This record gives sequence, structure tokens and C-alpha cells, in this order.
Amino acid sequence: MRYKPETILIAAMSVFALTGAVAMALQETGRPSRAVEPAVVTTTIRVVDDDGDAEVWFGSVRSSCNAVEVDTRLKAQPAPPTPQGDMRKATCYALAGRIDQARQVIDGLPEALRQQAAGLVFEAAHPAADAGDDLAAGPLMELVLQYWPTHYMALYHAGAARFEHGDYDLAKDYLERFLSEYATKDGWRSNAVSMLQAIDTR
Repeated sequence: MRYKPETILIAAMSVFALTGAVAMALQETGRPSRAVEPAVVTTTIRVVDDDGDAEVWFGSVRSSCNAVEVDTRLKAQPAPPTPQGDMRKATCYALAGRIDQARQVIDGLPEALRQQAAGLVFEAAHPAADAGDDLAAGPLMELVLQYWPTHYMALYHAGAARFEHGDYDLAKDYLERFLSEYATKDGWRSNAVSMLQAIDTR
């Protein structure tokens, strides 16, 4: 028997339609189709605590991490809701001089991550301290030391800031701790020794 072309075409279309109906039925029963698996997998395995997201966020708000703009900017552009985001948020508050708010954010982190957060605060404050502005960097360095007591450069800058303030007892404590942590004979160590000698000869 010979079939007309129209008959063959209709049969083929029926097969395709039936195949689509079966696929839809499978999908409706909860069995995922292969077409949606990549999106589901991507969403599932995405690292929600991605440090890159927090770093990009911090770069975008850093210029507003000052006493005038910080509250408005962080309200309009909140940090990523992750531990890494909170670390950068604490850093922003610290740069703005909001030490209590920075401390509150760090205290809200798991204890194992607080030292890492302190390290980020130090990295943000260190350029100003190295440029000679220990007075401005001093409160941030003391915040660092609350969570990282043996951070020798934070000890040095906190001691130098207290020395400039005339708070000699605290300066001596910080500088002596710095010398116990830092044995390299360089300008940092000699400066610390000079400040301690000046304190002792007052």
C-alpha cells in the first residue's frame, strides 16, 4: 500500500505531539527535565559566602566610609548578608570612626572569624598609619588588638598613637608587647625603643 505524503506528514506530527505530551506529563509529576538541571545545580552549588561579592561591595562603598556618609550609604547599599560581607561592613564603620558599631558587627560573627575581620580592619587602616598619621589610625589599631592581641604592627601603631596623645602608660604597654613580638632590628623596633626611653625618662 502506498501512503500519500500528506498522510505521512500527519503521522509524523502526531508522534512529535505525543512525545511533547509525555515530556509535559513527566515534568508535572515532579521529575525534573534535563533542560532545567543546569540552573538548579548552579543555584545549589553557588558559594553564597563568596569573598569576591563582599570585596566588590566594599570597593563600591569605601569612599563613603566616613562619619558624614556612612549611615546613609550602608542603608541604601547594604553589605552582602554573609560573614565576609559583615567583615567589610565592620571595616567601613571603623574607617568612619564608628568603632562601637564596628565592634558590634565583629562580635556578631562566629568567634573563629573575628580575627580575620580584625585583619581586614588593619589592612584598611595601615596605609594611614604608615604615612605617619598614627593618631587617626590609633583607635582602629586598638580595635584590631581586641581580636588579635599579638598583631605586632597594630601594637606598634597603637603604642605610637597613645604616645602622641600623651597616654604613656598605655603606650608603654603596647610598645613593650610590640618588642616582645617583633625581633627584627629595623626602624620600627628602634622607634619603639626610642619612645619607651622617652617614657622612662619623663
